[in-house]
Amino acid sequence: MARTALGEYLTARRAQVTPEVAGLSTYGHRRVPGLRREEVATLAGMSIDYYIRLEQGRERRPSMQVLEALSQVLRLDDDARLHLYQVAGLHPATHHVDAPERVDPQLLRLMQMWSDNPAIVLGRAYDILAANALACALFGGFEQHTNLLMRTFLEPGARSFYPDWEQVARYTVAGFRILQGRTPDDLRVRQVIEELSRQSPAFVAMWKRHEARGKRLTSKRFHHPEVGDLSLFVNAFDVRSATGQELIVYHAEPASDSARALASLAAMITDEKRGFDAWCQE
Repeated sequence: MARTALGEYLTARRAQVTPEVAGLSTYGHRRVPGLRREEVATLAGMSIDYYIRLEQGRERRPSMQVLEALSQVLRLDDDARLHLYQVAGLHPATHHVDAPERVDPQLLRLMQMWSDNPAIVLGRAYDILAANALACALFGGFEQHTNLLMRTFLEPGARSFYPDWEQVARYTVAGFRILQGRTPDDLRVRQVIEELSRQSPAFVAMWKRHEARGKRLTSKRFHHPEVGDLSLFVNAFDVRSATGQELIVYHAEPASDSARALASLAAMITDEKRGFDAWCQE
């Protein structure tokens, strides 16, 4: 029987809710790490047969009341709850034309003016569409992988570059899960998932958890080979002129060690590199 995105999501999420968290008493050995199907059904106030049909893909049109009950049983936060609605088909998915993405020239010029703030523009599948000179210096260029998710899992130095790599990777995957729910038929999104599934067991393990989180980390720690450790705040903005694009801007606490490290990094940028308006390697 063909599983659906909804069925896979429900299966993954119930495995992450323990009986203790759900307020259930347990006796003896349990063969499943989380809740059993019948436990989810009982707690959500539906028949066991109906819930099994949801997981198996035989029931594809659950009501909002059913989804709301499942959200509470599975302890879904706002982002995960929204994703549940999306994979159930109650919120229409966004469909994109599979065409090359372009960054507004005005936005590129604005990014160039931020000499003290690394800034990048992400596309609809976390492709890095543009970066200012300081972002190129911080991330070490984008010659090998021009996709944020691929850089996180496939770059050899990613785990040392991000001291909190596990946390960064989980947040990035959870954000991509939200994106995939919005645009399930997007060719580029599918390509990124398929390539990482072939090359990264760590990605596969995190992807199978079906975590969905739209909110990004508000700060990140970096270890740069030349200027050392930095802790930077992260701000994300939707680009109104291009649906699906996102502007990410980093900044340090004023007068902090991280601010001084960022200033040192900016001082290393050559005049030639300051002229780049999109790619570090152009």
